[in-house]
Amino acid sequence: MGIKFSFSIPLKSIKEYAKKVIGLPPLPEYITKRGPYIHDAVKIMVVYEFDKAEIAGAREIISKHSEAFQGIPGFTFHSQTKSKERRGA
Repeated sequence: MGIKFSFSIPLKSIKEYAKKVIGLPPLPEYITKRGPYIHDAVKIMVVYEFDKAEIAGAREIISKHSEAFQGIPGFTFHSQTKSKERRGA
């Protein structure tokens, strides 16, 4: 399973964003973070992967991480839960 977290932030707020990122607690071992993938300088995507059995805890932790950015001027985000499916199985 995974959560795709996409957000945008104005360039003028990037230093404040960086400070918040540095202050975040580490993710638990059962969550793998992929990214950040940067598009158009201010559009960023991060993918968090975890086992389906861990979805409740993963959502809670990822939500707390995203809350850290909500005071940043111009910060907007969207998250989407994705289920990995095996092809040909």
